[in-house]
Amino acid sequence: MNFFETVYTMVSRIPRGKVATYGQIARLAGNPRAARIVGCALHTSPDCGGIPCHRVVNREGRLAPAPAFGGTDAQRGLLEAEGVRVSAEGYVDLEKYRWNGGKETTYDRIKII
Repeated sequence: MNFFETVYTMVSRIPRGKVATYGQIARLAGNPRAARIVGCALHTSPDCGGIPCHRVVNREGRLAPAPAFGGTDAQRGLLEAEGVRVSAEGYVDLEKYRWNGGKETTYDRIKII
């Protein structure tokens, strides 16, 4: 599998209501210094409808520029439809919505009584 295909696989694993950063996807795809290439892969995705590219944001949680999803509010609309809150300035709270890459965290194991 080439790097772009690996990126598509990783992005396809981001669950509804969660986001990942370009750098995070690059690390999961095996090339931690390739965040920009992840953006290029998503921009040229052959299956835009089947790969949830809208769930990928920059390292600060900022949404992609307007043309990426067909308009200024397209990515916002897709994320908000999944329950992800986007600030008026176009940021997602990564502390709350970041996908952990499928790895269980200590917090995930805590049972609240």
